[in-house]
Amino acid sequence: MYNWSVNSAVLKKYPHKYLLWKLEQLINFGLGKEKIKRSELKKNLHRLRIDPMKKSYLKFLLGRIR
Repeated sequence: MYNWSVNSAVLKKYPHKYLLWKLEQLINFGLGKEKIKRSELKKNLHRLRIDPMKKSYLKFLLGRIR
């Protein structure tokens, strides 16, 4: 994933912050060819700063998929 607004090399020094940032970017701006790991999303969904409607929809999907 390429992002011009953040120095990802510096952000990678903080793995948890990097993971949250990456999840937010993938949800808000598209996946491209990447996939989000269900376990990571489920574990960190409450910490993500995303649109409340997107968050609600993701909770719905996570509850329906087993």
